Amino acid sequence: MNIEGRDLPIVFFEEDGVIIAYCVSLDVSSCGHDLQEAKRNIRDALTGFIKACEKMGTVEEVLGSC
Repeated sequence: MNIEGRDLPIVFFEEDGVIIAYCVSLDVSSCGHDLQEAKRNIRDALTGFIKACEKMGTVEEVLGSC
């Protein structure tokens, strides 16, 4: 995944029949019933996370640390 020119590795794994998507760098996770849904959901979760960081004025700090 690429946010503002940064590659963010996403780890996918299955747990109890659900696909978990986890961005270790930002400690953000999501899930889906299949890989495609998990990919969409982690993209949405990361977008929401970055927007929340923008509101708080912490984007540079958060992205700089990952």
